[in-house]
Amino acid sequence: MTLYVTNTLTGERERFEPQDPDDVLVYTCGLTVSDDAHLGHARLWVQSDVMSRWLDHLGYGVRHVQNFTDVNEKIVARIGEDDLGEDEASVARHYVESVIEDMRDLNLERATVYPRVSEHVPEIIDIVESLIEKGHAYESNGSVYFDVTTFEEYGELSGQRVEDVEAQGDENERSEKRHPADFALWKAGPVSPEDANEHRDPDLPPIEEPAGQTWESPWSEGRPGWHIECSAMSMAHLDSSIDVHVGGQDLVFPHHENEIAQSEAATGERFAAYWMHVRLLETEGEKMSTSLGNFFTAKNALAEFGVNVVRMFLVSTSYTQRQTYSEATIEEAQERAERLERAYDRAVDAVDSPNAYATAADEAFRAAVEDARADFRDAMNDDFNTRGAVTALLELATAVNRHVDAREDAGEAGTDADARYDYVALKDAVEAFEDLGGGVLGFVFDARDDGGDVALADDLVELVLDVREEEREAGNYERADDLRDRLEALGITVEDDGGETTFRR
Repeated sequence: MTLYVTNTLTGERERFEPQDPDDVLVYTCGLTVSDDAHLGHARLWVQSDVMSRWLDHLGYGVRHVQNFTDVNEKIVARIGEDDLGEDEASVARHYVESVIEDMRDLNLERATVYPRVSEHVPEIIDIVESLIEKGHAYESNGSVYFDVTTFEEYGELSGQRVEDVEAQGDENERSEKRHPADFALWKAGPVSPEDANEHRDPDLPPIEEPAGQTWESPWSEGRPGWHIECSAMSMAHLDSSIDVHVGGQDLVFPHHENEIAQSEAATGERFAAYWMHVRLLETEGEKMSTSLGNFFTAKNALAEFGVNVVRMFLVSTSYTQRQTYSEATIEEAQERAERLERAYDRAVDAVDSPNAYATAADEAFRAAVEDARADFRDAMNDDFNTRGAVTALLELATAVNRHVDAREDAGEAGTDADARYDYVALKDAVEAFEDLGGGVLGFVFDARDDGGDVALADDLVELVLDVREEEREAGNYERADDLRDRLEALGITVEDDGGETTFRR
């Protein structure tokens, strides 16, 4: 089945055909590093990561670039706060480190490169000079603006008309522009105290002097505009024309609209063939965002729930659909992640047991594994439908449990021939979990390790459970619940079934 994707630029579901039949160029708009990342950012990262993984699974060579915006007034606003540093570069470095840590903990595949704005100012200046030479941009008081009236296709991505676009930029910037919709390519001078304090914590002393990094340019000592940054980094590390541009839905206008205008005006080439926008993560009916204060950081989510639950939550809704964060949606993700982990562990235990035979054939199980693979493939080729892909994996988990349960029941009944596991089907199931659940959706299925450290850890858990049982027998139920909660905080799931207590990591 061929891959089809939803292209924001055309509003259509289209067959995916990259410029090069063997290689795909992908750019993902990254984070402005002014704070710790929250789950809304993680949603974009994980969806983009899965897209890249699936393209790789289909056999494409994938060159994936994701930037860090490390030059921004929001970063300047945090200068001198806590231990973040006394200049823009130090604050940015602190949060770049934080973001990279989150990316690794989320089990994201590494991008080809993670370019930063601060290291691409020469490329930015080159593009701005080209736009001025071609009559698409003009200098005003040391700043440079893109003239939207010179680009006939302006508004094609967002559906905006130039005459209806609200003025972009602050009051001083608006007074320098020829048209209200024109946008800054280069800004003269550092960040003003007014702009920095607009984003600064009001409980902190205000910034009194202009601040932030500046660079020399033909027009002034100043800073690049926001939109030109991504064009420069994309062209520097990919090409003047790329296949896929991924970003959050809130970036369609003005950021991506302006990217198209400045890039295509500068090169005369189509900037990106497929524009793919990840719908926003909401909580209590509002977009999750740092500015609204209604966010749950990626770090806290990972510490509380673990990587598989967080990734399960984020892929359980396809990128084209709005997603809601709530206690109920997280609980559903926990249940689903645990189902996959349990089924994978059972499949590994069974396939590696002496009761797995080459000649034992469960045709229904084999067909179920094949169907799960096909359903997963069909879902992912249907516009990266991760929800459908998860459903396919859960069906695989059901098939594994059905096969293992039937053999265990037969073994207890003493029918040895019927108790034999189908080695071939189980091996295929394990590989499906690892190739599709791990390799594509990015879940972590830990290999078993029966070494001394693990055995000792298990003994310690058993000891805690014995203490917990003693507390329950003594009627100290709050203390018993506290011990269970502490174990679960360490990644140990405790299950009480009738009179028996078991645990798993």
